Amino acid sequence: MEFEGKVVVVTGGAQGIGRCIAECFKREGAAVHVIDVRPGPWFVGDIADRGVLERFAADVLEKAGRVDVLVNNAMPLFLGLDECSYEQFLHAQAVGVAAPFYLAKLFKDHFGEGASIVNISSSRDRMSQPQTESYTAAKGGLAALTHALAASFAGRVRVNSISPGWIDTEGRDWSGPDAAQHFAGRVGNPMDIAQMVLYLASDKAGFITGENICIDGGMTRQMIYHGDNGWRLEGRGRPAGASDE
Repeated sequence: MEFEGKVVVVTGGAQGIGRCIAECFKREGAAVHVIDVRPGPWFVGDIADRGVLERFAADVLEKAGRVDVLVNNAMPLFLGLDECSYEQFLHAQAVGVAAPFYLAKLFKDHFGEGASIVNISSSRDRMSQPQTESYTAAKGGLAALTHALAASFAGRVRVNSISPGWIDTEGRDWSGPDAAQHFAGRVGNPMDIAQMVLYLASDKAGFITGENICIDGGMTRQMIYHGDNGWRLEGRGRPAGASDE
């Protein structure tokens, strides 16, 4: 019960990685406040909307009075150059960058002692596939926002980010090239990320701030050359065996 009595906020906490994070904090005794666009027994709303963020923050503070951990996890739109409209691109940045900034601002004077912000970025903050601009730009912006917030909150709130690689949220069994392209020999799962979130939010990580931690089974360290180590290029810009998160 490491987080007993702590107040935790998780955006996009209704499913996938966010749900796993919320459930882990609950098991450790925290009071968890979730916001998600999906209907359910949490605060429902689109965090791209400034008014929604303000109402959510007010609701949390009315019920809890403070925030000890803020986890910015909500997923931006995943669209690319050919399909993504100007408005959709802005919406992705609102969810992925503006909302984490504004929640930090809204909670600025209400963070508890030893508070922590953990931003969920992506390994796409450093690598890309074609037609991923809205998501990739948002995750890159969130990674940069992390160290900016760490500087502004210095001495008060630690701010770090995690960049997940390929995380399967549906419990499927991956083998063959999908697993082999990871140095760890497998695709990741939500618990791989949740455990790091809890660590970064704990006193054990008291000397870690402004940092980004990539959790991808070593995939971004894999050097790929056509014809080498069994890799072959099939079409533009995508090696055989490469897969989405």
